[in-house]
Amino acid sequence: MQIKVAITKIDKHGSVNSGDTVEITERPNGGISIVMADGFSVQGDNKAVSTLVGHRVINYISSGMRDSASIRQAGNQIFTEHEGAIQANLWVVSVDLQTNTIILSRSNPIPVFLISEEKVDCLFSDSEPIGKRLEVNPTIIELPIRTEMTVVVFSDGVYYAGQQAQQSMEICTTLEAFVEEQEPTAKEIAEFLLNRAIRLDNDRPQDDMSVIVLQTSSRPTDTIRRMSISLPLDPAG
Repeated sequence: MQIKVAITKIDKHGSVNSGDTVEITERPNGGISIVMADGFSVQGDNKAVSTLVGHRVINYISSGMRDSASIRQAGNQIFTEHEGAIQANLWVVSVDLQTNTIILSRSNPIPVFLISEEKVDCLFSDSEPIGKRLEVNPTIIELPIRTEMTVVVFSDGVYYAGQQAQQSMEICTTLEAFVEEQEPTAKEIAEFLLNRAIRLDNDRPQDDMSVIVLQTSSRPTDTIRRMSISLPLDPAG
């Protein structure tokens, strides 16, 4: 079995720096955690907020703390230090090789989607951002690792794409049609969703957009771990 992760991002149109931060860390007992934070501040420095939140959560996970406790502790610290002036939507997707599970943690109102056997399930329950008060508990979903399953996570910029033009992503229908036509890779799903969201915003993203796709596969592989990153640069910058 192998696990593949694809991440695609684009900044809000006209923005010089994305308010979404996505980072990956290895878990101390085996596996990986992908942390995505979408920060917002009364002072407007959203990137600094998302970076701060992401680093706090990663530090706790890297020390061996459970994902839920890491998120709660980071949220308590953020609230204590800033008294609600900064908040963040937070997602943590973990592959825990100690328990052989995929752990999906949310502190935000955006659902997570699970694709299995060409069926798309919307995994949703009430959840709130961290930083607005003490003891904000994340929503946790724990799934046994099995082959041919795909987890799709994205920020609100993707979820609400097209709203200003009174259009909708219709995530379940869109994903079901896409996976029925082919057997897309994690990268293909991430690219497809991001490009569709951009088109719904008339090629001018109204918010920062980030997509994370984690996919398990039964295809044979070697023991080498690989990571590939593509980062566009502005020559004028």
